[in-house]
Amino acid sequence: MALPTSGNRNLNTTNFHLPYDSRLVDRAKSMRQNPTPAEKKLWRGYLRTFKFRILRQRPIDHFIVDFYCAALKLVIEIDGESHSTDQGKVYDVERTRILEGYGLRVVRFRNDEVLNHFESVCQRINEIASTLGSAE
Repeated sequence: MALPTSGNRNLNTTNFHLPYDSRLVDRAKSMRQNPTPAEKKLWRGYLRTFKFRILRQRPIDHFIVDFYCAALKLVIEIDGESHSTDQGKVYDVERTRILEGYGLRVVRFRNDEVLNHFESVCQRINEIASTLGSAE
C-alpha cells in the first residue's frame, strides 16, 4: 500500500520510522527548545513521565507534530488560535487525513483546554492510550 504524502517527494524513509522532511529537523529542535505555555504544561505535568515514550515536536511527512507516541501510533496536537480560522480548519483536516493515512490516531486539544482543564485533558489522553494499548 502506498503511503499518502502531501505531494512533495523530498521525504526521508526507512523501515523503522515514518517518512519525514529532513529540512524540518532544525525547526523541530528549535520548537522543542521554545514550547508554547500549553505544550510546556502538558509535557512537564504529564507526558514527560507517561507510561509510553513520547517524542516532542516530531517531523512526520511534511509536518511537525507536537507530541508523538510510536508505541501507540498516537499524535497529540495542541492547537492555538490560528487553528480556529477557516483556513486553519481546512489545513488541519488535510493534515489529519495525511497522518491517519500512516495508521496514526490524531487527537487535538486547544491551548485553553490544556491550560484551564488540565486534569480532563490528561484523563482523555490516558483513556485513548488505554484503548490503543489494548488493541495491540
